[in-house]
Amino acid sequence: MTVANILLIVLILGALGYVAGRLRARAVSGDDARLLHSLPGYYGWNAAMFTVIPALAIMLVWLLVQPVVIERNISAMITSDMIPEGSSQSLVMSDLRRVSEGLSTAVETGVMTAQEAEQFGQGSTDIRGALAAVGVALGNDVSPELLQAAQDYRNSSARGIIVMGLIAIVLALCGLAYSIRSTTVDFRARNTVEAGVKALLIFASVIAIATTAGIVFSMLFETSNFFRQYSWTEFFFGTEWAPNFRGNSSLGMLPLLWGTLYISLIALIVAVPIGLFAAIYMSEYAGPKFRAIAKPLIEVLAGIPTIVYGLFALITVGPMLRDYFAQPLGLGESGSSVMTAGLVMGIMIIPFVSSLSDDIINAVPQSLRDGSLGLGSTQSETIRQVVLPAALPGIVGAVLLAASRAIGETMIVVLGAGAAARMGLNPFEAMTTITVKIVSQLTGDTDFAAPETLVAFALGLTLFVITLGLNVLALVIVRKYREQYE
Repeated sequence: MTVANILLIVLILGALGYVAGRLRARAVSGDDARLLHSLPGYYGWNAAMFTVIPALAIMLVWLLVQPVVIERNISAMITSDMIPEGSSQSLVMSDLRRVSEGLSTAVETGVMTAQEAEQFGQGSTDIRGALAAVGVALGNDVSPELLQAAQDYRNSSARGIIVMGLIAIVLALCGLAYSIRSTTVDFRARNTVEAGVKALLIFASVIAIATTAGIVFSMLFETSNFFRQYSWTEFFFGTEWAPNFRGNSSLGMLPLLWGTLYISLIALIVAVPIGLFAAIYMSEYAGPKFRAIAKPLIEVLAGIPTIVYGLFALITVGPMLRDYFAQPLGLGESGSSVMTAGLVMGIMIIPFVSSLSDDIINAVPQSLRDGSLGLGSTQSETIRQVVLPAALPGIVGAVLLAASRAIGETMIVVLGAGAAARMGLNPFEAMTTITVKIVSQLTGDTDFAAPETLVAFALGLTLFVITLGLNVLALVIVRKYREQYE
């Protein structure tokens, strides 16, 4: 029994509940809907709601809790002598999960039977090769004890899913029976359904807040673990970035922060003037036909994958800047540079500035323009002294969105700016950003208890605080100018 099958059964029971609820409502009213408090459809939705929602709720909670409980129990079985030299418990648990998932995949796809999966590895020394046949790559050799632990992990997961399925189905049947029994002429089905829909809408609105809070708290928790092992002063004020999983790492974030801000600044210098001037022209000067063609063409830039921009930076922009600017001026010999990534990133975020600014400028009341022109101002003076100040709150928001997009970019930096963590003013030198190092520190079989891995969460939290500061600054500017033009 899989989660998909359980979900399908619950949805089928919900559909049956809808039909049964409608039929029950017609039966208790003698097929006269005027005697019912609500329309028959509400009774059907009430039955479907009581059938599906409790089952889905228990499934969601179960799927969140079960992996934590199973991993805690399995990790208690792993002793120090079962961990290979040079490895750690987290890496062993990662291999165990891979083995378990590989066996489950093999059974589901028919590569092996459930009985063969139970006896997998017994009398066979080519465990790595057998698992590779189902697409599982291991970081360490798996001993018989660890293989048994992986079997226990898989069996516990399978048993947990079966128990979850039985409980969910029983809850669905109980909800169906309760809703059918409560269906009477005087039952306020519409009120119940509308209350359920309202709760669903509230839940949907809370998801964004809860997600943000979850991200922040998870980063805070892991960052606190990092600062227990590494000095916060060396992290925030260190000028050298040299992670080494064997110890003696230098994890100063200043070179990464400098690269992030430097590349983002160049991107904004490119994108903001071009995007803003394009928005002014399209909203104030361009005719309807040109605007109908130009705006979609500019917005196409936002739909190009960032990997394509990265390849454009690597193959075209980087060599061009190196051959025509860096080498003749004696500023560098590499095509990977801050200028390369900044220029390409600026091209990428032009639509964020131009499209949003265009919509915001068009939203400025025409009466402001007419009043300015009526007082003798030229069109350029009206745009400069009336339209842009009135649209400034929205333009600041567009620039902030573009800045956030630039700060969070990864692929263009990897291919266009390189991975060198350094501080310097030469825009034709290779540098890197915080996002690139977050990816590199979390890539591969890493020990999540090591400071070299936990530093990624500290970097992420720092990036979050920077973005929050930009938001607060923009809010201050928006409120200041909004009071003048409302």
